[in-house]
Amino acid sequence: MTLIFEVNLDERLQIDNFLQTHPLSYTNHGSDVIAGLRQVQKSLPPHYFYDDLGSDLFEKICTLPEYYPTRTEAAILKDNSPEIATITGACDLIELGSGSSTKTRFLLDAYQQLNYPIHYIPIDVSTGILETTAQELLKDYARLTIHGLVSTYQLALEDLPPAQFASRLVAFLGSTLGNFSPQECDHFFEQVTAALNQGDYFLLGIDLQKDNQILEAAYNDNQGITAQFNLNILEHLNWRFDGNFNLSEFQHRSFYNQEKSQIEMHLVSQKEQVVSLKTLNLKINFAKGETLLTEISRKFNLKQMEEYLANQGLKTVQSWTDSQGWFGLILCQYQA
Repeated sequence: MTLIFEVNLDERLQIDNFLQTHPLSYTNHGSDVIAGLRQVQKSLPPHYFYDDLGSDLFEKICTLPEYYPTRTEAAILKDNSPEIATITGACDLIELGSGSSTKTRFLLDAYQQLNYPIHYIPIDVSTGILETTAQELLKDYARLTIHGLVSTYQLALEDLPPAQFASRLVAFLGSTLGNFSPQECDHFFEQVTAALNQGDYFLLGIDLQKDNQILEAAYNDNQGITAQFNLNILEHLNWRFDGNFNLSEFQHRSFYNQEKSQIEMHLVSQKEQVVSLKTLNLKINFAKGETLLTEISRKFNLKQMEEYLANQGLKTVQSWTDSQGWFGLILCQYQA
């Protein structure tokens, strides 16, 4: 695929927009929206949360007192990034869903402390947050080069930039794996391992199973930021696909599904209504009280996840948790 060079704010920075250059990009084509809204349980892929406003709202969620995953994972990374950098050595650091790269700074600090040059490949669907973050990072890390990709995971993993070092470290932080169903999880790891060479590394953050009240509070914050984030997915569909969702006619609801070990986020239709997405030539009927599933967030068992990863060819090198056992971080090495 021929990439379009778009930004050269610094000789150490390149950003390519795969969502514009790839004609079958899901976020432009909308086939996944059509499929999801035609199901009996209507649903949307969670990557539609992340337009520029959605990315900003998620960054706010990460600072909320109820939302433990970000600060817990950050503490684990802060304590253990020096060990991670020592294990991997100098490598290409690829991050899926990079956002503001706040937690990634612990890794960058560790590589810098070892005086390694750093080649960082952040991947995010939000152009704005990718560009802003890249400029900030370049000011703080003198030996850093960045090749950012505005992209979904799928597109990026299929066409990663050429490696500059002997090995790669693909980081998937923030417990985002929990947003995938078991079948989607299997497919995701097929894509990941296809992008790795023998001896490359994979760093995974996962949210662990815990008390229901802690989980539900994290997705129903008192300030209502999570509700805004959830509703913004409809606004994103409106501008992307010329839709007429009325956000005031839907209400945020999230709860823990004990049987499936997952948080579910829904939007509940407050009345019987018909919504259209003109670009997709799609009309959707909602009954009063009908829900639209916008996200699942599965909660995992650390040992079971290590066994699952091993079956994908990803052998655990080291794993870490916090003192409460709320969150897990797993460093794997690919062995085909």
